[in-house]
Amino acid sequence: QVQLVESGGGLVQAGDSLRLSCAASGRTFSTYAMDWFRQAPGKEREFVASITWSGGSTRYADSVLGRFTISRDRAKNTMYLQMNSLKPEDTAVYYCAVRKRSWDNRYDYWGQGTQVTVSS
Repeated sequence: QVQLVESGGGLVQAGDSLRLSCAASGRTFSTYAMDWFRQAPGKEREFVASITWSGGSTRYADSVLGRFTISRDRAKNTMYLQMNSLKPEDTAVYYCAVRKRSWDNRYDYWGQGTQVTVSS
């Protein structure tokens, strides 16, 4: 019902910036929340940031707080992750996900991921 496509990843140097996009096709609802996760090679997938679709309430992992900004454009059905002051530790595949019910932790839809590589 909802398909998610991430884009904007690439190879950058430490200290650079990058903006990721997650475009949703299909119908979205006011109760939705959208999230960013990342997974480095050999590591577990970890939470990065989230935003509610209607009110824009945000939450961040401690590791990215102050450097990353999550946002959404409801008219375009698109979520963004602005990443500043990138560090080599940020290297990972970044995934977007949708929760149909923003108040629970069930992730109903996932994107295919986009690679972010930060060189030192």
